[in-house]
Amino acid sequence: MENNSLPDFMKYKDGYTSEKFVDKISRVAKRAGAKFVYVSLILYYTLQSDNVSLKDKAIIIGALGYLISPLDIIPDAIPIAGLGDDLAVLLYVLKKVWGDVPESVREKAHAKLSKWFDNDEMREADDVFSENNA
Repeated sequence: MENNSLPDFMKYKDGYTSEKFVDKISRVAKRAGAKFVYVSLILYYTLQSDNVSLKDKAIIIGALGYLISPLDIIPDAIPIAGLGDDLAVLLYVLKKVWGDVPESVREKAHAKLSKWFDNDEMREADDVFSENNA
C-alpha cells in the first residue's frame, strides 16, 4: 500500500488518549471483529513499550487517533465499510513497526482479546496480515 493512498491520519494524533482508545475498542469490539481488535491492541501496547522509536510512536498515535475520531474518511456507523478504513490505517502502521513489536506485546494483546472473543472468533486474528480474514 503506497503511503499517498492513505488519508493524512497524522492530523488525528491530537485526538488520541488512552481513555478514548479503551472506550472506542470496548464499544466496537464485537462488531469490528477479532482481527481489528487484535491489531488495535498490538499498536496500543506497542505505544507503551520502550522498544519503539519516537517516530514510530508518533505514527501509532496518529493511527489510534484516526481510529478514535468520529470524523474519519468513512464514518464508523456505516456497516462493514465504516471500520474498513480504520483497519487499513492500523494495518499500514502495524506493518511499519512490526519488527519492533516484542512477543510480550503480542501475547498481552492476545490475552486481552480472549476476554471479548471465543476461540473460533479469535482464529481470524491468527495472521494479522492475511487478506482472507480481513
